[in-house]
Amino acid sequence: MAHFAELDSNNKVLRVVVACNEDIANNGGEQSEQAGEHFKTVCPLSENGVKWIQTSYNNNFRKQYAGINFTYDPVKNKFLSPQIFSSWSLDANDEWKAPVAYPTIRTYGDNIPYLILWDEDNLRWIGKDKQNNIFAWLSETLSWVATGN
Repeated sequence: MAHFAELDSNNKVLRVVVACNEDIANNGGEQSEQAGEHFKTVCPLSENGVKWIQTSYNNNFRKQYAGINFTYDPVKNKFLSPQIFSSWSLDANDEWKAPVAYPTIRTYGDNIPYLILWDEDNLRWIGKDKQNNIFAWLSETLSWVATGN
């Protein structure tokens, strides 16, 4: 089965639907504009839709499987996931990265994992233990420190 993402005028994904492989093969083939144009006759665009573009369920092309609110970058020919936090930026692989590297120490005590979350207000990683005590990750010293919460 093939999958198509419906794009709006800003290249935002509105929806993703399944298509018949035979329709794709008979109308330009995989990843072709012709297949996307033909797909309009099979599945009409919604009110804000302007284009269908094929996406790969197995991430074989266009970086990753498109989802609602993803953006299609026509220059890179990739689907990009939505920005997670306003402080995060895309790296060279078009992955969203925090301004602080993810903690290298992920456990405490007898190898019990922290629940690690991004704290956008303070631009830092925090870890919660089983008692919901909160620790802040100090990237300078590569250690956790209790926050007093």
